[in-house]
Amino acid sequence: MLRQGVVDKLIKRRIHLPSKTRNAPIEKADCVVIGAGIVGVAVARELSLKGKEVLVLDSAPTFGTATSSRSSQVIHAGIYYLPNSLKARFCVRGRHLLYQYCSQRGIPHKQIGKLIVATGASEIPKLNQLFNRGIRNGVEGLRMLDASEAIKMEPELHCVKALLSPASGIVDSHSLMLSLVGEAETKGITFSYNTTVIGGHLEGNQMALHVSDTKTLANWDGPTTLQPDLVLIPKLIVNSSGLSAPSLAKRFHGLDTATIPPAYYARGSYFTLSNSNSTGLPPFKHLIYPIPEEGGLGVHVTLDLDGQLKFGPDVEWIHHVPDTTSFLNRFNYSVSAERAVSFYPEIRKYYPNLKDGSLLPGYAGIRPKLSGPGQPACDFVIQGDEFHGVSGLINLFGIESPGLTSSMAIAEYIAAILLG
Repeated sequence: MLRQGVVDKLIKRRIHLPSKTRNAPIEKADCVVIGAGIVGVAVARELSLKGKEVLVLDSAPTFGTATSSRSSQVIHAGIYYLPNSLKARFCVRGRHLLYQYCSQRGIPHKQIGKLIVATGASEIPKLNQLFNRGIRNGVEGLRMLDASEAIKMEPELHCVKALLSPASGIVDSHSLMLSLVGEAETKGITFSYNTTVIGGHLEGNQMALHVSDTKTLANWDGPTTLQPDLVLIPKLIVNSSGLSAPSLAKRFHGLDTATIPPAYYARGSYFTLSNSNSTGLPPFKHLIYPIPEEGGLGVHVTLDLDGQLKFGPDVEWIHHVPDTTSFLNRFNYSVSAERAVSFYPEIRKYYPNLKDGSLLPGYAGIRPKLSGPGQPACDFVIQGDEFHGVSGLINLFGIESPGLTSSMAIAEYIAAILLG
């Protein structure tokens, strides 16, 4: 539901509407951010700092329930991404902003560093490529290590060479989002949860949003045209709805669908390591990453701030995702214990002492991707009116990793586009 008081902040204005929306009340708004994940919340905060009155809409009961709460919680350095790409630029800039924000506000985080490892001679050229790319992207402190140096740092590790990234780290993503939301609310931003944007239409050169109470969509089949509970006409709109961003954009009637990239979805499962050794301590102190694979960065080692070690994510492509699944986050997030069978051989390439039966099902996340199986990785796509011609509308597509690290830099960029 729209929170009590939201309507009071908006100015009513009756206009001519398509027949399917004619019975819905009409409201105007200054700025609407669709999606209360880490990027949407960061964007809302940045716009409010620039003096905008912001309303954040999300179909879930609270913030950060989808991709933002189902990641590795890693602060990436900016190594993997093509030089001058949005991912490279935003990751490096966002990392600095994120460490600064967390330090100033006491958000739990730790700069523990990362080792990217070559486990065979054939992988060394790829490791050298990553090193050179990281240097070009402006990543500080990168250093190539021979096997003895790496194993001295991590005695349980097997590798023939490693790339050390001291700038990489981990963060409590829930505490980060909680801080951003709290700060946003203090600055007057309104969050309306259980509120789904189901489409829109052009009014002149502005996009009017069709908004419904999430609970009224329980029996929605997707193709059926819905009668919205409310039509919002904002001056500025940021479609930061993550998994549903391309599907929602296709329901913005009047927006050129040729500007909307195809959507792909990849499920990534994580397994935790049982405390099977005598010390009860995790076997690694650093993040350990293999050479990247198609669709992801490989089944890697990460730790949370409590010292719990986990492995993942793998890549499982999901096909034929209906709009109702992406709009209402009805993805299957269960982790089958049987998937561990494929984890053991991948992990043992760099952690040969992993014991049988020591992997426990953890959690899963869905990555909003713009490239599918066998296709090269895509950059973030951020489209303003110079792409689609609709005034005041920005669509964010494919904001997968390093979206968490990049969130504040993305927010800066969007504020600059919208406000100059």
